[in-house]
Amino acid sequence: MASDSPRVLSGIQPTAGSFHLGNYLGAVRQWVALQETHDAFYMVVDLHALTVLQDPKELRANTRLAAAQLLAAGLDPERCTLFIQSHVAEHAELAWVMNCLTGFGEASRMTQFKDKSAKHGADRASVGLFTYPILQVADILLYQANEVPVGEDQRQHIELTRDLAERFNGRFGETFTLPRPYILKETAKIYDLQDPSIKMSKSASTPKGLINLLDDPKATAKKVKSAVTDTDTVIRFDVEEKPGISNLLTIYSTLTGTAITELEQRYDGKGYGALKSDLAEIMVDFVAPFRERTQQYLDDPETLDGVLAKGAEKARAVAAETLSQAYDRVGFLPAKH
Repeated sequence: MASDSPRVLSGIQPTAGSFHLGNYLGAVRQWVALQETHDAFYMVVDLHALTVLQDPKELRANTRLAAAQLLAAGLDPERCTLFIQSHVAEHAELAWVMNCLTGFGEASRMTQFKDKSAKHGADRASVGLFTYPILQVADILLYQANEVPVGEDQRQHIELTRDLAERFNGRFGETFTLPRPYILKETAKIYDLQDPSIKMSKSASTPKGLINLLDDPKATAKKVKSAVTDTDTVIRFDVEEKPGISNLLTIYSTLTGTAITELEQRYDGKGYGALKSDLAEIMVDFVAPFRERTQQYLDDPETLDGVLAKGAEKARAVAAETLSQAYDRVGFLPAKH
């Protein structure tokens, strides 16, 4: 990848086990495309995972599983840098410097902390949950990222990153690149198959409404065929009146690249059964090879660990240089070896 390509950085949590269709279509598929046009750094953010209680064995297994799925989805270690966040110690080190530049009020205003602490009670929220946006700032600034692929809901985090980078640069001299949000193309929002009023997600969806990419393909086909629709039989995209059918059309269109208007014409007068049956087949054709490729990586831990070690080495080379410069600028005494 030519060094004059803009650099992107993004991360995914290792807490979910199997990726679901919403994660894949909303983020991972875009990452695969971006590695062709950008100098791409992607990580499994296991430090961020600690903001909720983790079982150590499960966290380890899920971290490996997330990396295997990213590779199965099409990330190519020759075209991007894929690594585990905790393998690069500079993330935590730069986060401390950034914590010391962040106002308490500024951190308090981050909406995700407000939402999560309101849900579980502020006294039960950890300091890590409070400061994780600042770790996210360090994640981005360490790699001098030009762009950060995010959904609209994450725009606030990029604004905080820019504010802190400007504050550091203003106080200590030009050090960090100010990143821009790369708002992912209007990717399809994928909704729960049983309750199309909520986004498909591990935390909100019902088991029957969630398509996990590592599920048995037959179980996936069954979920598609039993997706909630509505009382008439007209196949039309109408989110208000026909949320269930609109969701199925969105999934079909996004996986095949066929325009929704074309699908409406194709299934005109055919009824819901035909649409669901064809979509079930498309889903199986997609998940079966994904599942197989993921398993191949899990069955060959040596290769997987080799990819991650090489990725961490490439990431550390960039991160160490940035951290060294930041440490020098704030006035830390250099260590003599």
